[in-house]
Amino acid sequence: MNIASLNLRQAIMYKMQGSDSGAVQETITDAITSGQEKTLPGLGVLFEVLWQNSDSSARQEMVETIASHLPAQAEKPI
Repeated sequence: MNIASLNLRQAIMYKMQGSDSGAVQETITDAITSGQEKTLPGLGVLFEVLWQNSDSSARQEMVETIASHLPAQAEKPI
């Protein structure tokens, strides 16, 4: 892990500290609806928090949900 990714994680956690569930939901919804690439690292950090605080059955459910909703074939990025 490099310094930049660590600083990004820390910055996102600092920004989100003290957020209640409504604020977290709003952040996630805004990031997804905006469709901006720059919001992806923040979602990744939030997913990391979820993953680290989930038991193995919840993790398996997340993996299965993600896998079942990925396209069988996607267009190659330009």
